[in-house]
Amino acid sequence: MDFNEYQEKAKKYDFFEPENSLISPGFIEKILGLTGEAGETADKIKKIIRDKGGVASKDDKSAIMKELGDTLWYLATLARYLDIPLSDVAKTNIEKLESRVRRGTMHGEGDNR
Repeated sequence: MDFNEYQEKAKKYDFFEPENSLISPGFIEKILGLTGEAGETADKIKKIIRDKGGVASKDDKSAIMKELGDTLWYLATLARYLDIPLSDVAKTNIEKLESRVRRGTMHGEGDNR
């Protein structure tokens, strides 16, 4: 499945309709969901580090994959609310990273390095 196909299929599970406002309930719910799912992913990894010496079992990886999927859903839906194809998000990110490698600016701070 490609990014845009995923983004299209993900619409089925959204209980809000996109509005042209970054303060609409649907948009805010997606921002909160994205940060919540990212936090849940980090928490699972933290516990693997703390309790299992950083070694993830097959079940751990499956649980992390589910959280990453939830994170992806919120990301795809936020992009849809902004009329941005998810494939454009992925392509732009790779182009940014390739530019940083070419310019030797992978380390450091800020998006525009």
